[in-house]
Amino acid sequence: MNAGWLAQLAADHAPPRAGWFPPAIGWWVAAACALLSAALVVWIVRWWREPRRLLKRAALRELRLIRSSPLQGPEAARAIESLLRRHAVALHGSGRVARLTGEKWLAFASASGAEALAGATGRSLLAAAFGAGRREPAREPGLDRERWLAAAAELIRRSGRMERA
Repeated sequence: MNAGWLAQLAADHAPPRAGWFPPAIGWWVAAACALLSAALVVWIVRWWREPRRLLKRAALRELRLIRSSPLQGPEAARAIESLLRRHAVALHGSGRVARLTGEKWLAFASASGAEALAGATGRSLLAAAFGAGRREPAREPGLDRERWLAAAAELIRRSGRMERA
């Protein structure tokens, strides 16, 4: 063998340096995933912090406090009625809701999503809260309270869009 065979080989040279652009397809996919994730996080935060949802969560939280409290009879009715009225005023504005009383209030509540308040449940709630003077037949003490709480929860959960003043 000839010792000069190494000298006959071509000179060393490295392949050309890889450019930074265009990136490989994996980087494009990663960038798209990052943008989609950021957009999703922004959308979820805005959805969660929507004023109507905040109002609904606060009202349901207060309703749970009323449910867990020892209030019975007129005290419970006044607390539930006050909560429903404040919720409706915050949602629909005082111009539309504040003057409603009696059957007009119950019709509004029924139209807003709480059909249970249109009947005897709503009338018994108002009678207990504001002492309408007429007595209904004696019932089991917690029965009306549970019906009022269920109707209030239904109204709060089904409440419509907020109206701009």
